[in-house]
Amino acid sequence: MLPLIQTQELRKTFIMGRERVHALAGVDLLVEEKSLCTIMGPSGSGKSTLLYLIGGLDRPTSGEITVAGQTIQQMDENALAHYRQKTVGFIFQSFNLIPSLTALENVAFPLRFARVPRQQRLIKAYELLARVGLADRIHHRPTELSGGQQQRVAVARSLINDPQLILADEPTGNLDTSSGHSIMSLLAELHASGRTVLVVTHDPRMAHFATQTVYMLDGRIVTEGEYQEMGGVVGSNQ
Repeated sequence: MLPLIQTQELRKTFIMGRERVHALAGVDLLVEEKSLCTIMGPSGSGKSTLLYLIGGLDRPTSGEITVAGQTIQQMDENALAHYRQKTVGFIFQSFNLIPSLTALENVAFPLRFARVPRQQRLIKAYELLARVGLADRIHHRPTELSGGQQQRVAVARSLINDPQLILADEPTGNLDTSSGHSIMSLLAELHASGRTVLVVTHDPRMAHFATQTVYMLDGRIVTEGEYQEMGGVVGSNQ
């Protein structure tokens, strides 16, 4: 099967005061289409930076990123916006919901940019909220929902444009154990439905749902053995 995602010699350097911080130090990654890939590593390992570059939310210092045949680092801002709208669905640790909007309105919101009529937006948003088990919470605002429910709204929103790729950045990081497991199961269901799912996490439970697991330390991809040897924890909570 051909890779949906491929990076070559991917580097990202940040300037912090007088220091240069190498968040990514030459990452080569292949993620097959219709896989569920987890990228595991401690805070500061570069995993979220890698996710943001793949999602077109940031630009690399050097190297190449290809997603679904599209060369991301060569895109201008308009092309990147179209890529983020059509190809990628994002799920963030902090949910990133709009506080003044209901769950239904939050899920429907991205369709405004595609100029979809309001009634069609709301119908599709309702269908997705029902799919994630929130048909009875569509008129609740984020402050009226639990953390697990807010993350389910975020999952529904990530699907509103029917993306080929779902990118999840620490999706269980702000959730209790039960809610976290529920979100993991939901991501596994999305994978089973034919989507490619890429999850950045330090939660080793997610690896049980994965078809591919990538380990990162200090801006580089390492083997599982190297990860354990250098202090990474596989198979228990960190």
